[in-house]
Amino acid sequence: MEFNPVLISVISLCILCLLKINVLFALMISAIIAGLAANMPISRIMELFISGMGSNSETALSYILLGTLAAAMTHTGLAGVISCKIAQIIKDNKYLLILIIVLISIMSQNLIPVHIAFIPILIPPLIKVMNKLKLDRRIIACSLAFGLKAPYIAIPAGFGLIFQGLIADNITQNGIYVSKLDIWHYNLILGFAMFLALLVAIFISYRKPREYKQSACNTEAQKTCPKLTKQHYITLFGAIITLIIQIISGSLPLGALIGLGIIFGFRAVSHKKMDLLINEGVGLMGYIAFVMLVCAGFALVLKQSGGIESLISSIIPYIEHSKLLAALAMLLIGLIITIGIGSSFGTIPILAVLFVPLCQKLGFSTPSIIVLLSAAAALGDAGSPASDTTLAPSAGLNVDNQHNHIKDTCIPTFIHFNTALIIAAIVAVYIFK
Repeated sequence: MEFNPVLISVISLCILCLLKINVLFALMISAIIAGLAANMPISRIMELFISGMGSNSETALSYILLGTLAAAMTHTGLAGVISCKIAQIIKDNKYLLILIIVLISIMSQNLIPVHIAFIPILIPPLIKVMNKLKLDRRIIACSLAFGLKAPYIAIPAGFGLIFQGLIADNITQNGIYVSKLDIWHYNLILGFAMFLALLVAIFISYRKPREYKQSACNTEAQKTCPKLTKQHYITLFGAIITLIIQIISGSLPLGALIGLGIIFGFRAVSHKKMDLLINEGVGLMGYIAFVMLVCAGFALVLKQSGGIESLISSIIPYIEHSKLLAALAMLLIGLIITIGIGSSFGTIPILAVLFVPLCQKLGFSTPSIIVLLSAAAALGDAGSPASDTTLAPSAGLNVDNQHNHIKDTCIPTFIHFNTALIIAAIVAVYIFK
């Protein structure tokens, strides 16, 4: 197992990120390490890597267009108005600010499924409020990660319906019929565990005040919020149309394109600023988009290396007579894979085909299999350097270069939420006998 390509590659990725090597470079280097460990020629590694990038092209395009939409909201002043209203509501109550951010991030997954697009719009203007409150930004990183992750695990709407549908489909394909509407009942234990972990982060781990330097982006505070203008309403209408088109067509890029068309067409933003907004959109979300592309290439190299099957086969002799060891092994392998590829959704088919038959053989109940597969797939999403669950919060919180992606987002979210998911999944094995 010590020479397993997947294990070596993921460990390399984590070490490189901790050494502050850029995530893009770390992913590329780790993909090459995985390929070389699997005795692939370098030309084959790069061929797989580049071809794999195409599977995330729609996601990358969506992020670029949503970044442009966020830039439009900034230019019209709508983002500032919204943030100012929030600042007036919370006054000096940091816990109310945390609650609002958690609720908005939850709604971004289920009620208004815009995923991470709200972060570059909402968070940067609130930085000055956080600094005034001496609020440790690691709390906000954990709050955003909770809102981006827990809802798709436990709530059957929006992205939750997609995730839970994948769980049901893959379990069914491997011999046990499960309806996707059954999933959330059992996954509530995972969502509750993540909620407890969030409370630990807020009230125990990062409760102490933390000082941040004032910078140009957050020194000026508005005493009164500007009134909504025609440009604001047009921009807001464009954002609503983006959501509606996305829901109707199932295409986020199409929705964002039409929303931007409304903003420019009705001159909420001048045509002369079109190039500027595109450039700012790339600046806001382009990095995440490219990381998602590179992540997909990395994932394909891992899959083709044969390391995933080898990793699982090597541990089966040690776990086939113990439910506890089997559950721990399943969770550990899910954690390793998801940290590497940064996608809990993409991990589900890999784990299901290998572990569902094993769980049946060991006598796991169907609810136990559901919770284990859900937790194993979700593990690592919070904490992975390549996941949008960590990349987006870092992008929003680091507008003044005072928030480190690894130390202030990945490590806190990894420790709190992955620990909670592992404990909850093990408890579920014994509850759902």
